[in-house]
Amino acid sequence: MIDYKQYIAINTQIRFGKPTIIGTRITVFDILYWMANGMSINDIIEDFPELNENQIKACLAYSADREHKIQITL
Repeated sequence: MIDYKQYIAINTQIRFGKPTIIGTRITVFDILYWMANGMSINDIIEDFPELNENQIKACLAYSADREHKIQITL
Protein backbone atom coordinates (compact mmCIF):
# COMPACT_ATOMS: atom_id res chain seq x y z
CA MET A 1 0.00 0.00 0.00
CA ILE A 2 1.22 3.49 -0.82
CA ASP A 3 2.11 5.71 2.12
CA TYR A 4 -0.30 8.53 1.28
CA LYS A 5 1.35 10.83 3.84
CA GLN A 6 4.21 11.29 1.37
CA TYR A 7 1.79 12.73 -1.18
CA ILE A 8 -1.11 14.33 0.69
CA ALA A 9 -1.13 17.19 3.18
CA ILE A 10 -3.67 19.31 4.98
CA ASN A 11 -2.85 23.00 5.16
CA THR A 12 -5.45 25.50 6.35
CA GLN A 13 -3.98 28.03 3.89
CA ILE A 14 -4.68 25.82 0.86
CA ARG A 15 -8.22 24.98 -0.31
CA PHE A 16 -9.72 25.71 3.12
CA GLY A 17 -7.78 22.89 4.79
CA LYS A 18 -9.00 20.10 2.54
CA PRO A 19 -6.49 17.29 1.93
CA THR A 20 -4.51 18.16 -1.20
CA ILE A 21 -1.75 16.67 -3.29
CA ILE A 22 1.49 18.21 -1.99
CA GLY A 23 2.73 20.97 -4.30
CA THR A 24 -0.66 21.44 -5.95
CA ARG A 25 -4.10 22.81 -5.16
CA ILE A 26 -5.74 19.56 -6.32
CA THR A 27 -7.74 17.92 -3.55
CA VAL A 28 -8.30 14.27 -2.76
CA PHE A 29 -11.97 14.97 -3.44
CA ASP A 30 -11.14 16.26 -6.93
CA ILE A 31 -9.30 13.04 -7.79
CA LEU A 32 -12.00 10.78 -6.34
CA TYR A 33 -14.74 12.77 -8.08
CA TRP A 34 -13.03 12.49 -11.44
CA MET A 35 -12.52 8.75 -11.01
CA ALA A 36 -16.13 8.26 -9.88
CA ASN A 37 -17.19 9.97 -13.09
CA GLY A 38 -15.24 7.59 -15.27
CA MET A 39 -11.81 9.15 -15.64
CA SER A 40 -8.93 6.70 -15.54
CA ILE A 41 -5.58 7.39 -13.94
CA ASN A 42 -4.17 8.01 -17.41
CA ASP A 43 -7.01 10.42 -18.25
CA ILE A 44 -6.30 12.45 -15.12
CA ILE A 45 -2.56 12.57 -15.82
CA GLU A 46 -3.27 13.61 -19.40
CA ASP A 47 -5.42 16.52 -18.17
CA PHE A 48 -3.14 17.35 -15.23
CA PRO A 49 0.44 16.44 -16.23
CA GLU A 50 1.76 17.78 -12.92
CA LEU A 51 0.27 14.65 -11.31
CA ASN A 52 1.65 11.13 -11.37
CA GLU A 53 0.19 7.69 -10.79
CA ASN A 54 1.49 7.41 -7.22
CA GLN A 55 -0.19 10.67 -6.23
CA ILE A 56 -3.50 9.45 -7.59
CA LYS A 57 -3.15 6.08 -5.87
CA ALA A 58 -2.31 7.95 -2.67
CA CYS A 59 -5.75 9.57 -2.85
CA LEU A 60 -7.33 6.13 -2.98
CA ALA A 61 -5.19 4.96 -0.05
CA TYR A 62 -6.11 8.08 1.94
CA SER A 63 -9.79 7.48 1.28
CA ALA A 64 -9.55 3.80 2.23
CA ASP A 65 -7.71 4.64 5.45
CA ARG A 66 -10.26 7.28 6.36
CA GLU A 67 -13.13 4.87 5.72
CA HIS A 68 -11.43 2.23 7.84
CA LYS A 69 -11.01 4.68 10.73
CA ILE A 70 -14.67 5.67 10.54
CA GLN A 71 -15.75 2.03 10.78
CA ILE A 72 -13.50 1.41 13.77
CA THR A 73 -14.95 4.31 15.75
CA LEU A 74 -18.60 3.31 15.19
